[in-house]
Amino acid sequence: MSEIGAYEARTHLAKLLDRVEQGEHFVITRHGRAVAELTPVGKWKEQSIRRAIAELHTLRDELARRGVRTRDLLRNGETVRDLAHKGHRQ
Repeated sequence: MSEIGAYEARTHLAKLLDRVEQGEHFVITRHGRAVAELTPVGKWKEQSIRRAIAELHTLRDELARRGVRTRDLLRNGETVRDLAHKGHRQ
């Protein structure tokens, strides 16, 4: 992912959008600090989901190495299914 200053992004927005359509990603900075990402719409969601799943797998593996089981993390009477559906409409 390339970094680009806010002024340069504003000046060359049309060209940046063409590059984003081709799959490139940009972090827009202001005074050297990241403030926004310019990414393709559909791909960003897919990549975020894949990254989150990979992080969950890493966490699961780390907990398994430490001997922690999923049921050890549940509250009394809570099931994994409850966690999976937390926040869903009933």
